[in-house]
Amino acid sequence: MLLHGLLSFPLTPFTPDDEVDTGVLADHVAQQIAAGPAGLFVACGTGEYTALNLDEYRRVVRTAVRESNGRLPVVAGAGGGPQQAREFARAAAECGADGLLLLPPYLVTSTPAGLIRHVAYVAGATGLPLVVYQRANAVLDPASALALLDIPTVAGIKDGRGDVDAMTRLVTTVRGSGHPRAEGFGFLNGLPTAEVSATAYRAIGVPSYSSAALCFVPDLATAFHRAHVAGDELVTRTLLAEFYLPLVALRDKVAGYAVALPKAGAILAGLPMGSVRPPLVDAAPEHVEQLAALIEAGRAALRRVTTPLVASEVAA
Repeated sequence: MLLHGLLSFPLTPFTPDDEVDTGVLADHVAQQIAAGPAGLFVACGTGEYTALNLDEYRRVVRTAVRESNGRLPVVAGAGGGPQQAREFARAAAECGADGLLLLPPYLVTSTPAGLIRHVAYVAGATGLPLVVYQRANAVLDPASALALLDIPTVAGIKDGRGDVDAMTRLVTTVRGSGHPRAEGFGFLNGLPTAEVSATAYRAIGVPSYSSAALCFVPDLATAFHRAHVAGDELVTRTLLAEFYLPLVALRDKVAGYAVALPKAGAILAGLPMGSVRPPLVDAAPEHVEQLAALIEAGRAALRRVTTPLVASEVAA
């Protein structure tokens, strides 16, 4: 399971009665697939993995697998304590997922070597390819990144820390190791609003990234990705200045807005996603208004830099 390109991390919708809304989820996943991502990562951070019980998790994964219908890989989140992570990993396999994203272990802080033990323990529960999410209390060093290559089902590392220097060391160590799996091992940029760091990460050999914006403005997210791959600095710089950087400033106003704002954006786009579950809080009305204005500004900026010149302008 080697993923290259733009990665979708669908939201999990809830009904007014606080049930997983599989109908809305199916519509949301179908819209995400239509945007053309390289893979779907369901029930992960943006999908509120920690707020789901096992039955709900199964319904989310099954819905995504059914909607995907083999058109692209479906990767399911798994995390928490080691036994919980193994239980959810087995459920993902039973529901037809193509891979796992191993979220950081619950609460406990250990050493890089201890983290490798945790990864091996969870990986042993299924035969699914597994991506390790480096974030919070799950931090690798070059030696432990290299040790991941000896766990056959570990397919890559998704970085959510944002330390480019440290990530360069991991990538360089793995790629230069001479290990038989070194060249096929994947590295993903998993920072919130990863578009902002996409150029820096591409420069160190991490071209693929997750996009929360894809959940609510697939037109902007895919336009940015196309420009990023093509080296179109006019489009990427314009979208960064007019949409992504203001979005980050809004996101940083309230803890948890990395999930709540995409959900609010999806509601603005017409999907009844419902509320986020606690301890997250829904976006405040004034922030939803600001988000709507940002979306319009981003689309206007994109039109400005991509609309072909009219004949009179060309003649002039």
